[in-house]
Amino acid sequence: MIPSIARYDFNIPTHTVFGCGSLSKLHEQKLPGRKALVVISCGKSTRANGYLDRTIAELEHAGVQVSVFDKVQPNPLKDTVMEGAEAARDCEADFIVALGGGSVMDAAKAMAMMATNPGDLWDYVMFGTGGRKPAENAPLPLVAITTTAGTGSETDSGGVITNPDTHEKTAVFDGHRLMPVLAIVDPELMVSVPPAFTAYQGFDALFHSTEGYMSKTANYMSDLVALGAIENIGRYLPVAVNDGKNMEAREHVAYANWLSGLQMEFNGCTSEHSLEHALSAYHQELPHGAGLIMISMAYYRHFVQAGCCPERFVRMAKALGKADAACAEDFLTALADVLKACGVDELKMSDYGITPDEFPAMADNAVSAMGFLFANDPAPLSREDCIKIYTESYR
Repeated sequence: MIPSIARYDFNIPTHTVFGCGSLSKLHEQKLPGRKALVVISCGKSTRANGYLDRTIAELEHAGVQVSVFDKVQPNPLKDTVMEGAEAARDCEADFIVALGGGSVMDAAKAMAMMATNPGDLWDYVMFGTGGRKPAENAPLPLVAITTTAGTGSETDSGGVITNPDTHEKTAVFDGHRLMPVLAIVDPELMVSVPPAFTAYQGFDALFHSTEGYMSKTANYMSDLVALGAIENIGRYLPVAVNDGKNMEAREHVAYANWLSGLQMEFNGCTSEHSLEHALSAYHQELPHGAGLIMISMAYYRHFVQAGCCPERFVRMAKALGKADAACAEDFLTALADVLKACGVDELKMSDYGITPDEFPAMADNAVSAMGFLFANDPAPLSREDCIKIYTESYR
């Protein structure tokens, strides 16, 4: 498979400030307004670690009036988005600051859109039961301050939201209008992430890029950023998991995550993400990265055994650290080695209440809610294939 240099759309309008201490430079940046709604998770870490207070101080130093919305769940819900959008209107915010991980940034993007548009979020969803309406009005500008290294949402134009009424977890897009205008990527804010979640988040970033690299829509630009992300995660994620205060490792994983966000703009993911979103749509407590890890070996084994792009699997194996890789199966070995090095090779679906009788419905859900990613697969993936991947992953 030879990528085509003619098939990519390059427009990444986000101004990124990257590096340790970057949060302290927030007040120096050009901000898109004077009233901000700061969106954080419903957990305690953003407050307990002082990140919220520091962010508010930086914004106030810049002359910005601040309100806070603190209700975003992992795998954020549609109703939470609508409540946050109402909060933005109530405080007359002219921009939104997302302070947190991928769930917070995704939810904040959807809030930014619904703060300026009528109706319900699902009116504007283009997949599944969504209303498929284009947004009439531009969203509020978004500033993304990431406290994790997982989704790359600080440099991409989409957000993933769950509708619990329909068990759909799918993407919200509005062209490039949902791209953050400013991203602060400060690895010092990631030191507090526990080892397991460092691994979950890091593998989410990894799979954005492995999926993109094997996609039939791969191109020269996506290859460039995908391999960079894979190399940095393969070398540094195990270090960050086992020594969370190692700033060199945190910086490299944060950089890989940033690259994986770009990868999604240059190319996009494949059906691995669709299959996982179905898992966590039915089991919201399942961390997205953990779900990806659970299905990863069976998922990639399927395409290796199907004979898809073997030279690309060899290149990814080498990027993950297996320098002597010579065949596609070596990627499976390299991936298994990194999973084990990060202590996440024994994750169990059953620990989250998932049962095999759910797999047919989940396969259908993956196709209906996130079917657009299947079009990127290097070979067709049938409903039966999806069920088999779930079944082989089950513990």
